[in-house]
Amino acid sequence: MMLLTEYRTPHLTVPNRVVMAPMTRLRSHPDGSPTADVADYYAQRATAGLIVSEGIWPHSSGQSEAWVPGLQTDAHVAAWRRVTTAVHDAGGRIFAQLMHGGRKGHPRARIDGTLPAGPSAVSDDDVLHLIDGGKARSLTPRVMTRADIAAAVGHYAAAARNALAAGFDGVEIHGANSYLIHQFLADNTNLRTDEYGVTHIGRMRLALEVTEAVVAVAGSHRTGIRLSPGNPQFGMREDDPAPLYRELVTELDRYGLAYLHLIDNDDYPALADLRPRWRGTLIANVGENRPATTAAAAEAVLRSGRADLVSFGRAYIANPDLVQRITLGRPLSPIREDVLYGCTAEGYTDYPAA
Repeated sequence: MMLLTEYRTPHLTVPNRVVMAPMTRLRSHPDGSPTADVADYYAQRATAGLIVSEGIWPHSSGQSEAWVPGLQTDAHVAAWRRVTTAVHDAGGRIFAQLMHGGRKGHPRARIDGTLPAGPSAVSDDDVLHLIDGGKARSLTPRVMTRADIAAAVGHYAAAARNALAAGFDGVEIHGANSYLIHQFLADNTNLRTDEYGVTHIGRMRLALEVTEAVVAVAGSHRTGIRLSPGNPQFGMREDDPAPLYRELVTELDRYGLAYLHLIDNDDYPALADLRPRWRGTLIANVGENRPATTAAAAEAVLRSGRADLVSFGRAYIANPDLVQRITLGRPLSPIREDVLYGCTAEGYTDYPAA
């Protein structure tokens, strides 16, 4: 099975082509430091060829909701160091996903109590977890000024520096799934008339500025990016994503990044369209807004040449030994949805191996 074979690049060797996809699980302390259970959770899954962490906010102004972890302070770095050490001791590799919420947020859902800001004053209908334990919808965001955008770019770079200090093997820029960079790319969330809107290059500008800033800190070989062309989650709309993403991927390809993590879409076959424009490593995600990815589906993508690695999300929640289960042909355990989110080990690190 190709999925279980080694994959090598000049800077990264993975023992199999199974990637653990980033998934928000809300196990952090009030200050945004990951709890001790987080180290156990990722170490249990260290047989993945590569782990991409849950989304981590680079700065409190980009915190999307309560209990999402951060990478801004020395306390954050120390806590994540315990996670990366546990993963490395178990033989694994882990990248930190840097996730800025942009318009997604609420003052009662973030530690600094600020109003979220995005490319335009277009609200997000997502229901968020609040610090007090309740839930609320995102508020209409403040429009980011040029100074806000410059600050956000700097926050990504600072968080990348902190990620390396915390022992991560690299960082993934989250440019997908309705978060800040995706908001600048999408039709309905970017109504700007300045240099960050209107044209394709305007909408792409933030993605490229963040990439350049992170590469300057981490190096291209330790920087990946995740994109989800045409993903309609949380009210996002991209009526004709192909032209913009063709330009964006062509520009990103010049950086020689560690990988492109690309989410396929039923309405726009991103893998088939964009793979020829990407010379480097490509991680495919084929389970977003679809049934959960199976080993057979992953194998088919690899055999088609549309990807080099495949990321699994839901399968990794209840199956810490996913690689072994695939190897032995064992059935997968179901997810306990009632404890998907929370601040305890229940439904998190208590799933048994087969």
